[in-house]
Amino acid sequence: MNWWQKLKRNSLARYGAILLLVFYLSVFLADFVAPYDAYSAQPEGSLLPPTQVYWRNTEGQFIGPHVYPTTQGPVNLETGDRQLKVDRTQPSPIRLFVQGSEYNFLQLTLPLPTQFSLTDPKIQPVVLFPGIKSNLHLFGTTGGARFNLLGTDEQARDQFSRLMYGGRISLSIGLVGSIITFPLGMLVGGISGYFGGWIDGTLMRAAEVLMTIPTLYLLIALAAVLPPGLSSAERFILIVLITSFVSWAGLARVIRGQVLSIKEREFVQASKVMGGRSLYIINRHVLPQTATYIIISATLTIPSFMLGEAVLSFIGLGIQQPDPSWGNMLTLATNASILVLQPWLVWSPAVLIVITVLAFNLLGDGLRDALDPRNSQQ
Repeated sequence: MNWWQKLKRNSLARYGAILLLVFYLSVFLADFVAPYDAYSAQPEGSLLPPTQVYWRNTEGQFIGPHVYPTTQGPVNLETGDRQLKVDRTQPSPIRLFVQGSEYNFLQLTLPLPTQFSLTDPKIQPVVLFPGIKSNLHLFGTTGGARFNLLGTDEQARDQFSRLMYGGRISLSIGLVGSIITFPLGMLVGGISGYFGGWIDGTLMRAAEVLMTIPTLYLLIALAAVLPPGLSSAERFILIVLITSFVSWAGLARVIRGQVLSIKEREFVQASKVMGGRSLYIINRHVLPQTATYIIISATLTIPSFMLGEAVLSFIGLGIQQPDPSWGNMLTLATNASILVLQPWLVWSPAVLIVITVLAFNLLGDGLRDALDPRNSQQ
């Protein structure tokens, strides 16, 4: 039985892969999936609860799923409560594929540094593909009422839409970080294990020094000294670069140990006898033998990048408002009144983070069982 068949038989790994596929497709198509713009506020709509869906009108007639215009009334100075006003004279049907705010579908932009330093980074977004203008959304209403699936935040912005847009940062930061970390760790570990001697000693001592640095405290220290006017794109790049810089050391040590064993095998020795260059042998024959560990390690490392961004954004040193990320959306947890009166604003991003990390771990465990040659399961 090959590894793919073993992976498909692992139900937990399969469910994890399906969840990740749904999440990544949803945030990639956030312009289409989100019913509203993540930055637009609705009048008198601050801290609205999830919109209640009705199936019958005020006369008791069945007219299908619909909502009514909902606003918050003034605050009662004695009790602190706010009256919820529902205008039942204007039903708005809920429909799939409705027209709404315009967006550029599949627009691709890449933030590139034009002048990069920790004290004065200059990042300019480069448009790789302008996208296709559209105003079609997956679901919404055809009337004047808004369907806030998860309510609204303190700025009267739709919570579900912000979760979709915020997932772009939270889910992509792990992928981008791994793209930087793993090639660096593989190359350093491969060179160290293959050549040995003083090269091995120098590279491994440097790796050990980096491994002694507490990543979270380093991120907090560096983020705290950055200029306050940085955009979210600039902070995103800095978080990825800093996290990747201190994360490759552990991977390099593991790869080095595997290379020490692989370089003694017959096919590597044969390539040396045939005159193969050292870097060619490392890239062509040695490092591919570590692919199993790399794949498994990547699925288990990506969540650590996500959690790092979430922690930094939660304490106000990561992605800044009004740009959404699952981390900075959790900052509402510091407000006791939000936790008591509007708990959905806290648990919605928290649940997404927990589910995503769990899905990556389940997929990583499934890949480990499927790719491990010592696993004799048939």
